Amino acid sequence: MNNKCFLDHVGFKGKKALVRVDYNVPLDSLGNISDDARIRATLPTINHILDEGGSIILMSHLGRPKGMRVPSMSLVPVAKRLSRLLDKNVKFLDDCVGPRVKEAVDKMQPGDVILLENLRFHKEETENDQEFAKALAGLGDIFVNDAFATAHRLHASNVGITKFISPSVGGYLMKNELNYFGAAMENPVRPFVAIIGGAKVSSKIGVLKNLSKKVDKIIIGGGMMFTFLKSIGFEVGKSLVEEDMLDVAMETLKQTRKDGTKLYLPVDTVVADRMDPKSVSMIVPVQEIPADWMGLDIGPATTTLFSEALRDAKSIIWNGPMGVFEIDAFSRGTFAMVQMVANSYAMTIVGGGDTDVAVHRAGESYKISYISTGGGAFLELLEGKELPGLAALTDMED
Repeated sequence: MNNKCFLDHVGFKGKKALVRVDYNVPLDSLGNISDDARIRATLPTINHILDEGGSIILMSHLGRPKGMRVPSMSLVPVAKRLSRLLDKNVKFLDDCVGPRVKEAVDKMQPGDVILLENLRFHKEETENDQEFAKALAGLGDIFVNDAFATAHRLHASNVGITKFISPSVGGYLMKNELNYFGAAMENPVRPFVAIIGGAKVSSKIGVLKNLSKKVDKIIIGGGMMFTFLKSIGFEVGKSLVEEDMLDVAMETLKQTRKDGTKLYLPVDTVVADRMDPKSVSMIVPVQEIPADWMGLDIGPATTTLFSEALRDAKSIIWNGPMGVFEIDAFSRGTFAMVQMVANSYAMTIVGGGDTDVAVHRAGESYKISYISTGGGAFLELLEGKELPGLAALTDMED
């Protein structure tokens, strides 16, 4: 990040800024936006460009329309919400490329804001098609990438486009994400604790291997805990287990010991005969999971154990819920973790869609130091991988 150009390195007076944002916001059954946090997160970048005398063409995706025009995934609701947040008219165009789009953009005046239709209505977006990228690039003078959540994707609107427009710079949201992450991972105040949950070990194994060398403690919860428990010989009933990851899980446990990292596994679990709000549930030690039952949350003894592990933490990074928190009976562990992290004196960084939802649902988001807008991008940073969307930005001159 240190050698990449960001918003402050260029001037926008009289320029058209082509800004990639992530407005992949949740919509309710009526098509109304139920959470506009991702829109609000881009306002500093938008306001900076407008204050400097530039005009803005915003582009985003919404959902996974797979190259087809899906009316329920239109960005029309976003244009309306953004107009209210900016207190100015945001013109919506019903496509993102083509003669009518180019004509509308050519007529823009300083201070104007346009939102293009869903990029993924064109399959060329996810294919990183060069002609599509060139068509997008032709709309602006400067490219600004403020979509951290898609920075791990190799798409036309965040990577391909940089070949045809210069400079290509990062926005304030992108910068904030990287600054907080860098502070946590590269020079953390210790003890540094990582909380990793979610369903599968396979999606987090790279994260665990990288974190083992950087953190002081790792706390494991969620469905992935049962693969670890089975790898050390426990019977876990019908709980979620990745049989092909048992050896990898065992190797991970050995690696953490070798690295001198303390790893915490649950000691009890909430089990049920099926994943259903109406199912009968009970709390059992992890050694006593009934053969025909499945674990769906961490138990109260585990919550106490994890609380002790977090007591002296000065830096906390969290990705992945502790259980199936969407169902009330199996939500206690995740919400208890939210309370522990939110009320910690540590610097706290939370990332991943489900984890973000849990924090907001618990009403504790204002107590978290930083809530990342990225899921996959956040995980790839935790793995130590390079993000294509960041790598493609213009380098600063020496």
